[in-house]
Amino acid sequence: MRSIGIVTFLFLFSLSIFAQKAERKHIREGNALYKEEKFTEAEIEYRKALEADRQSPEGIFNLGNSLFKQEKPKEAIEQYQQITGTEKDSLRLSSAWHNTGNAHMQAQDFGKAIEAYKQALIHNYKDDQTRYNLAMAQAMLKKQQQQQEQEQEQQQEQEQQEEQQQKEQQEQERPEQQNQAEQQEQQQEQISREKAQQLLDALMQDEQEVQEKVKKLQMQNSQPKKTEKDW
Repeated sequence: MRSIGIVTFLFLFSLSIFAQKAERKHIREGNALYKEEKFTEAEIEYRKALEADRQSPEGIFNLGNSLFKQEKPKEAIEQYQQITGTEKDSLRLSSAWHNTGNAHMQAQDFGKAIEAYKQALIHNYKDDQTRYNLAMAQAMLKKQQQQQEQEQEQQQEQEQQEEQQQKEQQEQERPEQQNQAEQQEQQQEQISREKAQQLLDALMQDEQEVQEKVKKLQMQNSQPKKTEKDW
């Protein structure tokens, strides 16, 4: 039983040594490609290194750098966050936070970049490059906010101009609508007058006919009546 345990230990130890060698080999190859600015190829080698050792800090950090160079800030930040969440060494933490800030700058998320640079300075307050980048991020954030304010003001001015144009157009259309309404009223008034005249004419005609009938009756009543006498 003891011999089996020793064999198993030696086998696992051999696998660990083999994995470490493979991890170091791929990192060296990735670093060489990175120096040649072949960042896509370097990414592939760093991923191979992480297949051999998922917890390799150098593999994770360098993969983040290769992704940053390919202008993939979101993916790069995901790699750096693995370092900032587990690393204990202050200088490595400072570097990871510094590069996180650079990735946020690349994504033009200046507020998060400022926070990342501050974290980097907490772990290494002597880093002048981080301090410079922090000042740059603060200036870029201020400029971005000013641009946003200008865009909002321009949008408000445009909305006010459109509203004014709409009012002017309504003012121009209003006389035409009033003219149309007046014409309709005049037409209706003309029709009403014509109807009233027609009714009045009809009444006059009826009255004339009645008067003629009355005259005829009066004439009939004024003539002497013949009477018969009895003998």
